[in-house]
Amino acid sequence: MQPLDRFSGHADLYAQYRIDYPSELYDFVLPLVANRQTAWDCATGNGQVAGALAALFEQVEATDISETQLILAIKKSNINYQLSPAEQTPFGNYTFDLITVAQALHWFDVNAFHEEVRRVAKPGAVLAEWGYGLVQLGPDLDSIMLNFYRNRIGPYWDPQRKYIDDAYATLPFPFADVQRATFTARRTWSLERFLNYLRTWSAVRQYIHENEEDPVKWLGEELKPLWGDGEREVCFPIFLRMGRV
Repeated sequence: MQPLDRFSGHADLYAQYRIDYPSELYDFVLPLVANRQTAWDCATGNGQVAGALAALFEQVEATDISETQLILAIKKSNINYQLSPAEQTPFGNYTFDLITVAQALHWFDVNAFHEEVRRVAKPGAVLAEWGYGLVQLGPDLDSIMLNFYRNRIGPYWDPQRKYIDDAYATLPFPFADVQRATFTARRTWSLERFLNYLRTWSAVRQYIHENEEDPVKWLGEELKPLWGDGEREVCFPIFLRMGRV
């Protein structure tokens, strides 16, 4: 099965406007990792997670199927980026202490990825998979946002989006010592910053491709009277599952 690449065409927007993840998430994962030698960040995108892991591990390997994303990724001396699908990598057996995949598992052949994890993980290594659901703007704006998400661009999401909506609950996770947790990434953004984040959504890009107009523009006009000229808090609900290989 050919892996889906929905992000190369707007990798510059992705690099500028996608979120990173709160320190609380890493603080939850790391105590279960016995050694801090090597980590693999799978589907690294522009390296948000790889950059964080680089401060915690001796060596970080980071892979993605988008060459454009990797060109724009965070550069650090102990991060090695490679073009590779999740399900078949160039790594040797029993290489990694920690394997991470953020906001990307739903694009994979999950069973094949988990087989690859078992091959490249050291005995007792940790696999951490996480993602985040629909952004929360507050009671005055959430209904507008939900209408945009479900109705305006809803038909343009790939079928895999359902796995994000159910927080990966229906995707297999055949590992030991399974733990689950939730976190919130809080950001203070202007309306323009928020709208540019929305333009990184694969469904928005597909809408633009098919209709030759930007649906985010119309949403911005609807939000502006309520948002105002300043910044406001936006919240991203993060879900995580982790286990021992």
